Amino acid sequence: MNSLFTFYILIIGLLIGSFLNVLIDRIPKRRSFIKGRSYCDSCKKTLKWYDLVPVFSFIFLQGKCRQCRFPISFYYPIVELVTASLFTVTFVFVLGGNFQLDKITTLIYYLFIVSSLIVIFFTDLKYGIIPDKILFSAILVSLAYLFTIHNSLFIIHFLSGVGAFLLFLLLHLITKGKGMGFGDVKLVFLIGLILGILNTVLALYLAFLTGAAVGLILILWGKRKFFGGKIPFGPFLVLGTFISLFLGEKIIKVLLW
Repeated sequence: MNSLFTFYILIIGLLIGSFLNVLIDRIPKRRSFIKGRSYCDSCKKTLKWYDLVPVFSFIFLQGKCRQCRFPISFYYPIVELVTASLFTVTFVFVLGGNFQLDKITTLIYYLFIVSSLIVIFFTDLKYGIIPDKILFSAILVSLAYLFTIHNSLFIIHFLSGVGAFLLFLLLHLITKGKGMGFGDVKLVFLIGLILGILNTVLALYLAFLTGAAVGLILILWGKRKFFGGKIPFGPFLVLGTFISLFLGEKIIKVLLW
Protein backbone atom coordinates (compact mmCIF):
# COMPACT_ATOMS: atom_id res chain seq x y z
CA MET A 1 0.00 0.00 0.00
CA ASN A 2 2.85 2.41 0.85
CA SER A 3 4.47 1.77 -2.53
CA LEU A 4 1.13 2.38 -4.24
CA PHE A 5 0.69 5.79 -2.57
CA THR A 6 4.27 6.69 -3.45
CA PHE A 7 3.62 5.72 -7.08
CA TYR A 8 0.47 7.88 -7.14
CA ILE A 9 2.32 10.90 -5.78
CA LEU A 10 5.06 10.36 -8.38
CA ILE A 11 2.51 10.44 -11.22
CA ILE A 12 0.80 13.48 -9.72
CA GLY A 13 4.21 15.16 -9.56
CA LEU A 14 4.80 14.52 -13.27
CA LEU A 15 1.41 16.02 -14.14
CA ILE A 16 1.90 19.04 -11.89
CA GLY A 17 5.40 19.46 -13.36
CA SER A 18 3.84 19.76 -16.81
CA PHE A 19 1.61 22.57 -15.50
CA LEU A 20 4.56 24.25 -13.80
CA ASN A 21 6.29 24.38 -17.19
CA VAL A 22 3.34 26.44 -18.44
CA LEU A 23 3.72 28.85 -15.51
CA ILE A 24 7.48 29.12 -15.99
CA ASP A 25 7.09 29.99 -19.67
CA ARG A 26 3.99 32.17 -19.61
CA ILE A 27 4.20 34.29 -16.47
CA PRO A 28 7.40 36.17 -17.52
CA LYS A 29 5.79 36.78 -20.93
CA ARG A 30 2.57 37.99 -19.26
CA ARG A 31 0.53 35.37 -21.06
CA SER A 32 -2.48 33.69 -19.50
CA PHE A 33 -1.67 30.26 -18.11
CA ILE A 34 -5.37 29.32 -18.17
CA LYS A 35 -6.37 30.29 -21.67
CA GLY A 36 -4.63 29.15 -24.82
CA ARG A 37 -3.15 25.79 -25.68
CA SER A 38 0.57 25.06 -25.81
CA TYR A 39 2.35 25.40 -29.13
CA CYS A 40 5.79 24.94 -30.64
CA ASP A 41 7.97 28.03 -30.21
CA SER A 42 9.43 27.47 -33.68
CA CYS A 43 6.57 26.61 -36.06
CA LYS A 44 3.76 27.91 -33.77
CA LYS A 45 1.71 24.76 -34.38
CA THR A 46 -0.67 23.86 -31.56
CA LEU A 47 0.50 20.76 -29.76
CA LYS A 48 -1.76 17.72 -29.56
CA TRP A 49 -2.69 16.34 -26.14
CA TYR A 50 -0.58 13.23 -26.76
CA ASP A 51 2.46 15.44 -27.32
CA LEU A 52 2.06 16.84 -23.81
CA VAL A 53 2.30 13.64 -21.79
CA PRO A 54 5.00 14.39 -19.19
CA VAL A 55 8.47 13.03 -20.02
CA PHE A 56 7.14 10.23 -22.24
CA SER A 57 6.20 12.56 -25.12
CA PHE A 58 9.69 14.06 -25.03
CA ILE A 59 11.25 10.58 -25.21
CA PHE A 60 8.85 9.37 -27.92
CA LEU A 61 9.43 12.46 -30.07
CA GLN A 62 13.20 12.22 -29.46
CA GLY A 63 13.24 15.75 -28.09
CA LYS A 64 11.91 17.35 -31.29
CA CYS A 65 8.66 18.97 -32.44
CA ARG A 66 6.43 16.51 -34.31
CA GLN A 67 5.72 19.10 -37.04
CA CYS A 68 8.95 20.99 -37.71
CA ARG A 69 11.45 18.75 -35.88
CA PHE A 70 12.82 21.77 -34.00
CA PRO A 71 14.62 20.69 -30.79
CA ILE A 72 12.47 20.85 -27.65
CA SER A 73 14.16 22.40 -24.64
CA PHE A 74 15.43 19.96 -22.02
CA TYR A 75 13.90 22.30 -19.46
CA TYR A 76 10.49 20.64 -19.91
CA PRO A 77 11.32 17.05 -18.94
CA ILE A 78 13.78 18.27 -16.30
CA VAL A 79 11.07 20.35 -14.58
CA GLU A 80 8.67 17.40 -14.72
CA LEU A 81 11.20 14.95 -13.29
CA VAL A 82 12.34 17.39 -10.59
CA THR A 83 8.72 18.00 -9.58
CA ALA A 84 7.94 14.27 -9.46
CA SER A 85 11.08 13.60 -7.39
CA LEU A 86 10.44 16.42 -4.92
CA PHE A 87 6.76 15.47 -4.57
CA THR A 88 7.88 11.95 -3.64
CA VAL A 89 10.46 13.29 -1.17
CA THR A 90 7.83 15.62 0.34
CA PHE A 91 5.35 12.75 0.69
CA VAL A 92 7.91 10.68 2.57
CA PHE A 93 9.07 13.70 4.61
CA VAL A 94 5.57 14.71 5.77
CA LEU A 95 3.83 11.36 6.03
CA GLY A 96 6.75 8.97 6.37
CA GLY A 97 5.56 7.16 3.25
CA ASN A 98 2.23 6.26 4.93
CA PHE A 99 -1.03 7.97 4.04
CA GLN A 100 -2.36 9.75 7.16
CA LEU A 101 -5.59 11.69 6.84
CA ASP A 102 -4.79 13.98 9.78
CA LYS A 103 -1.67 15.26 8.00
CA ILE A 104 -3.26 15.82 4.59
CA THR A 105 -3.44 19.62 5.09
CA THR A 106 0.28 19.74 5.90
CA LEU A 107 1.05 17.60 2.86
CA ILE A 108 -0.98 19.86 0.54
CA TYR A 109 0.74 22.94 1.98
CA TYR A 110 4.23 21.54 1.47
CA LEU A 111 3.41 20.34 -2.06
CA PHE A 112 2.16 23.84 -2.88
CA ILE A 113 5.32 25.41 -1.46
CA VAL A 114 7.54 22.93 -3.31
CA SER A 115 5.69 23.71 -6.56
CA SER A 116 6.06 27.46 -5.99
CA LEU A 117 9.78 27.16 -5.30
CA ILE A 118 10.28 25.04 -8.43
CA VAL A 119 8.62 27.74 -10.54
CA ILE A 120 10.78 30.41 -8.88
CA PHE A 121 13.94 28.34 -9.40
CA PHE A 122 13.47 27.76 -13.12
CA THR A 123 11.93 31.15 -13.93
CA ASP A 124 14.86 32.95 -12.35
CA LEU A 125 17.31 30.56 -13.97
CA LYS A 126 15.73 30.93 -17.42
CA TYR A 127 14.51 34.54 -17.46
CA GLY A 128 16.23 36.21 -14.50
CA ILE A 129 12.84 36.92 -12.90
CA ILE A 130 11.26 35.91 -9.60
CA PRO A 131 7.52 36.15 -10.43
CA ASP A 132 5.49 38.14 -7.91
CA LYS A 133 2.34 36.16 -8.67
CA ILE A 134 3.96 32.97 -7.43
CA LEU A 135 5.92 34.60 -4.61
CA PHE A 136 3.03 36.55 -3.09
CA SER A 137 0.67 33.57 -3.42
CA ALA A 138 3.16 31.39 -1.53
CA ILE A 139 3.58 34.09 1.16
CA LEU A 140 -0.18 34.42 1.69
CA VAL A 141 -0.67 30.65 1.82
CA SER A 142 2.22 30.31 4.28
CA LEU A 143 0.83 33.02 6.55
CA ALA A 144 -2.62 31.39 6.48
CA TYR A 145 -1.15 27.94 7.13
CA LEU A 146 0.95 29.10 10.08
CA PHE A 147 -1.87 31.13 11.59
CA THR A 148 -4.47 28.35 11.35
CA ILE A 149 -2.47 25.12 11.67
CA HIS A 150 0.71 26.07 13.57
CA ASN A 151 -0.36 29.15 15.50
CA SER A 152 2.37 28.64 18.10
CA LEU A 153 5.06 29.00 15.42
CA PHE A 154 3.52 32.02 13.70
CA ILE A 155 5.48 34.74 15.54
CA ILE A 156 8.83 32.92 15.32
CA HIS A 157 8.49 32.18 11.61
CA PHE A 158 7.16 35.67 10.86
CA LEU A 159 10.09 37.30 12.66
CA SER A 160 12.44 34.94 10.84
CA GLY A 161 11.02 36.17 7.54
CA VAL A 162 11.26 39.82 8.59
CA GLY A 163 14.86 39.36 9.78
CA ALA A 164 15.93 37.72 6.51
CA PHE A 165 14.06 40.41 4.56
CA LEU A 166 15.82 43.26 6.39
CA LEU A 167 19.25 41.63 5.98
CA PHE A 168 18.81 41.22 2.24
CA LEU A 169 17.24 44.67 1.91
CA LEU A 170 20.41 46.10 3.47
CA LEU A 171 22.55 44.14 0.99
CA HIS A 172 20.30 45.35 -1.83
CA LEU A 173 20.71 48.98 -0.78
CA ILE A 174 24.46 48.73 -0.20
CA THR A 175 25.06 47.17 -3.64
CA LYS A 176 22.44 49.43 -5.26
CA GLY A 177 20.67 46.37 -6.63
CA LYS A 178 23.72 45.04 -8.46
CA GLY A 179 24.73 42.43 -5.91
CA MET A 180 21.24 41.51 -4.72
CA GLY A 181 18.01 41.98 -6.67
CA PHE A 182 14.82 43.02 -4.92
CA GLY A 183 13.20 39.77 -6.01
CA ASP A 184 15.71 37.96 -3.77
CA VAL A 185 14.81 40.31 -0.92
CA LYS A 186 11.14 39.32 -1.19
CA LEU A 187 12.01 35.65 -1.63
CA VAL A 188 13.92 35.40 1.66
CA PHE A 189 10.84 36.65 3.52
CA LEU A 190 9.00 33.58 2.18
CA ILE A 191 11.94 31.37 3.12
CA GLY A 192 11.84 32.68 6.70
CA LEU A 193 8.10 31.96 6.92
CA ILE A 194 8.62 28.40 5.72
CA LEU A 195 11.71 27.45 7.73
CA GLY A 196 11.90 29.39 10.98
CA ILE A 197 15.07 30.91 12.42
CA LEU A 198 17.72 28.16 12.50
CA ASN A 199 16.74 26.53 9.23
CA THR A 200 16.58 29.93 7.52
CA VAL A 201 20.13 30.72 8.66
CA LEU A 202 21.22 27.33 7.31
CA ALA A 203 19.40 27.88 4.00
CA LEU A 204 20.99 31.30 3.48
CA TYR A 205 24.43 29.96 4.39
CA LEU A 206 24.04 27.12 1.88
CA ALA A 207 22.81 29.57 -0.76
CA PHE A 208 25.82 31.86 -0.36
CA LEU A 209 28.16 28.86 -0.23
CA THR A 210 26.83 27.20 -3.40
CA GLY A 211 26.49 30.54 -5.17
CA ALA A 212 30.11 31.44 -4.40
CA ALA A 213 31.28 27.98 -5.51
CA VAL A 214 29.46 28.18 -8.84
CA GLY A 215 30.64 31.76 -9.38
CA LEU A 216 34.25 30.74 -8.72
CA ILE A 217 33.95 27.79 -11.11
CA LEU A 218 32.59 30.06 -13.86
CA ILE A 219 35.39 32.59 -13.31
CA LEU A 220 38.04 29.86 -13.47
CA TRP A 221 36.27 28.50 -16.54
CA GLY A 222 36.58 31.92 -18.15
CA LYS A 223 32.86 32.70 -18.00
CA ARG A 224 31.43 35.53 -15.96
CA LYS A 225 27.90 34.98 -17.15
CA PHE A 226 25.35 32.22 -16.70
CA PHE A 227 23.23 31.12 -19.67
CA GLY A 228 24.01 34.39 -21.41
CA GLY A 229 23.18 36.62 -18.44
CA LYS A 230 24.22 37.47 -14.91
CA ILE A 231 24.23 34.66 -12.37
CA PRO A 232 20.79 34.71 -10.67
CA PHE A 233 20.83 34.16 -6.92
CA GLY A 234 17.25 32.93 -6.65
CA PRO A 235 18.04 29.32 -7.67
CA PHE A 236 20.70 29.09 -4.95
CA LEU A 237 18.23 30.40 -2.37
CA VAL A 238 15.69 27.79 -3.47
CA LEU A 239 18.32 25.04 -3.41
CA GLY A 240 19.38 26.05 0.10
CA THR A 241 15.72 26.09 1.15
CA PHE A 242 15.10 22.56 -0.13
CA ILE A 243 18.18 21.20 1.62
CA SER A 244 17.30 22.96 4.85
CA LEU A 245 13.64 21.94 4.65
CA PHE A 246 14.29 18.23 4.24
CA LEU A 247 17.67 17.83 5.97
CA GLY A 248 17.95 20.91 8.15
CA GLU A 249 17.36 19.25 11.51
CA LYS A 250 19.95 16.54 10.83
CA ILE A 251 22.54 19.05 9.56
CA ILE A 252 22.01 21.38 12.53
CA LYS A 253 22.36 18.48 14.98
CA VAL A 254 25.68 17.53 13.38
CA LEU A 255 26.91 21.16 13.45
CA LEU A 256 25.89 21.62 17.09
CA TRP A 257 27.25 18.26 18.24
